[in-house]
Amino acid sequence: MIFAIHPSICAFYRENGINPLSFCKMDEVDTKVEGEYTKMNAITIVIGSICILLIVYRLYGTFMAAKVLKLKDSKPTPAQKLEDGRDYVPTNKWVVFGHHFAAIAAAGPLVGPILAAQFGYLPGLLWLLIGAVIGGAVHDMVVLFASMRRDGKSLSEVAKEELGPVAGFCTGLAMLFIITITMAGLSLVVLGALERNPWGTFAVGITIPIAMGVGLYHKKTGNLKLATIVGFALIMVAIVLGPNIQGTWLGDVLTLEKSTLALILPIYAFFAAALPVWLLLAPRDYLSTFMKIGVFAALIIGVFIVNPDVQFPPFTEFLNGGGPIVAGPVWPFISITIACGAISGFHAFVGSGTTPKMVNRWSDVKGVAFGAMLVECLVAIMALIAAVSLQPGDYFAINSSPEKFATLGMETVHLDELSKEVGMDLEGRTGGAVTLAVGMTYIFTAVPLFAKLASYFYQFVILFEAVFILTAIDSGTRVARYLIQDFLGDFIKPLKRTDSIGANIVASALACFVWGYLLFSGDISSVWALFGVSNQLMASIGLIVGATVVLKIAEKRWYMLTCLIPLAYLFVTVMVAGYWMVKNVYLNAANPGFNVLNAILSIVMLILGIVIMITSIIKWINLWKIPQAILVKNSEKEVA
Repeated sequence: MIFAIHPSICAFYRENGINPLSFCKMDEVDTKVEGEYTKMNAITIVIGSICILLIVYRLYGTFMAAKVLKLKDSKPTPAQKLEDGRDYVPTNKWVVFGHHFAAIAAAGPLVGPILAAQFGYLPGLLWLLIGAVIGGAVHDMVVLFASMRRDGKSLSEVAKEELGPVAGFCTGLAMLFIITITMAGLSLVVLGALERNPWGTFAVGITIPIAMGVGLYHKKTGNLKLATIVGFALIMVAIVLGPNIQGTWLGDVLTLEKSTLALILPIYAFFAAALPVWLLLAPRDYLSTFMKIGVFAALIIGVFIVNPDVQFPPFTEFLNGGGPIVAGPVWPFISITIACGAISGFHAFVGSGTTPKMVNRWSDVKGVAFGAMLVECLVAIMALIAAVSLQPGDYFAINSSPEKFATLGMETVHLDELSKEVGMDLEGRTGGAVTLAVGMTYIFTAVPLFAKLASYFYQFVILFEAVFILTAIDSGTRVARYLIQDFLGDFIKPLKRTDSIGANIVASALACFVWGYLLFSGDISSVWALFGVSNQLMASIGLIVGATVVLKIAEKRWYMLTCLIPLAYLFVTVMVAGYWMVKNVYLNAANPGFNVLNAILSIVMLILGIVIMITSIIKWINLWKIPQAILVKNSEKEVA
């Protein structure tokens, strides 16, 4: 069975005496060109990527810190000026780095690269490296700096002070739309992983009472070490006991369809957003961080031990669109499908939220923001490797519905064997989570010591992803609740009271209802694209604010290009992708993704983005008329 690649690539291969079909055979025979192996191997990608990221951190990160933002430890940070022992707390840079990385590295760097593998391994790899270096690391650094410069305020408040009330209002409204859509996009990933999977549902579900138990015990005794050991041990026990529930009454109860899970997740998020933060959200964050670090450390070690071949070609036939996972062409959708790991607006919520209130020294901004983004890029590259280490036919069978896969003319290679090893049917489990679990299991079980543990590895990775994502969902829903109370509270005064149980319940319920509706009515191809467009629009807004701040404080005006170059690319990409989705999917009655609500949301967000951009350009023109020395002096007075 042959996996087709783009005609232009085929022509290139033929001109150079290479058989293009040799890159596309979906069997276990090593493809060769003139007697030599032509497949890319994973270690080459990992080592090359690590070297690039280290060099970028040392050179470009230092340039951003020393020249562009002029970070000086002689000035007090917001954590030092406003220390209150609750929100503003000067914290060790490694602790802040851990918090920031755990907050930004949710499902995006796991799922986006896997879905984008549809285009081949090369587009995703290039966008991850280029996007993270030129866009994501700069975005995260300037947003954190801009928030700290304004005493740790949220991005909407910073936009209001830097760009004016119109931009501030539009930014606040855009943030409300974006966080809502983000929750639906992340939740879809969980649906694909837990659908008809009683073992996984049990393991994930049991983490809720475990996390609450950890929270209660720690609050009562203060003994975090014992709570951590017991909590993590109970999670491992849940995975080990999981197979025993299959075929029992409990297993039947927990064998759930997507529609049922789509109702359960918003209900869970409602309680997570309304309950005290120490009872569920904080202990779940804490436990998930251990799994996050451990799993990806193990994956990197596994890649170096196994050195799996990349089974995918550099490019596939879906470069021009028409793919079963991402309907659109490689551009603009490679930059929409892969957000976290390259550049992500979701990071702006974190960079202008808790992190700026914890940084102890201005010089820590480089390691916390620039460094964490590059580490997340490496996580995303590892996820991409896990996906493209699978045979293409197996990958598409997992990530496409059976009906779509039947039209592709492909055949599976190891799917039946993999399904048998992990103990469940893998076909048609879209969303990316299952593909990552299967890919990682495929790598781990290549180590002889672990060869018989495929089912346990698979369910552990499913648990790892789901806890990861649920952490982002409950945190994000709580953020959405705050935004609703802030925004609607200007019109409905009682709703603005965050100390009111009734107001909190109403705002939480409203947030869950809106993203729950998107979740229930969408599929991964439509909602993930909606999430990607909104998320990258948020990143554009972050770069707009960053460019404004750089123009005000930099000694040389051309330093503004550090933000304007990625902004120009990203803004055009967002507009093109949003228009394409509205025209070809959301308002196309013949398309399975037809959804008028998604179209309305997309149009509103694109209009907000255009208004913010126009307002910003007017602001930049006015600032440009002021001599730079005076502009820098005035900017220092603004925040004195």
